[in-house]
Amino acid sequence: MRLAAALIALALAAGCAPPRQPIGEFPARLGAMQLGHVVVVADKPTVSPISREATAEEWTAALKKAFEDRFGRNEGTKWYHFGLHVDGYALAPPGVPLVATPRSVLILSATLWDDEKGGKVNDTPKQLTVFESLSGETALGSGLFKTREQQIEALAFNAALEVEKWLLENPQWFPEPPPPDAASDAMTAAPLPPAATSPATLRPLRRPGA
Repeated sequence: MRLAAALIALALAAGCAPPRQPIGEFPARLGAMQLGHVVVVADKPTVSPISREATAEEWTAALKKAFEDRFGRNEGTKWYHFGLHVDGYALAPPGVPLVATPRSVLILSATLWDDEKGGKVNDTPKQLTVFESLSGETALGSGLFKTREQQIEALAFNAALEVEKWLLENPQWFPEPPPPDAASDAMTAAPLPPAATSPATLRPLRRPGA
């Protein structure tokens, strides 16, 4: 009940909240990270009484796609996996009075797994509150302009951005291998001398008139 009440308050307050700073179009570099699996659990989320319904399959598909699109382009040397749990959500319905101006909201818990170590990177799941991006449509109530599927997709996309912000705050989780020694690297990279310049193949110079 507490989470449901919080979802209502968040959805209503989000209508007048300032927009968050956007992250660039392309994913940030996350050191040694290479995306492995994205596991989503959305079996028993708390749903706001003022909300459209969404199935566990819909949340799973949307979040997996958003995270794979966002983090799948990072070409690191170590495998990491995401465990995501949908704690609760409110999808703004149509027909809500404009004075409420609700935006949809998702509450998500994220856990990062290190494949090499075979365990969690963060022992306590990181809980994130994710809103739809503020626009002219969402300012009037996103349920008036967006379908349920569009709201889920928008929240999943923003959830990936919020998780990326969280990961960027912890660069120590993604240590890159040290660069090779410059001297040894130069030695191995130096080309071998051509065979014609070896002592066995050198010819004596001819003197003029000889």
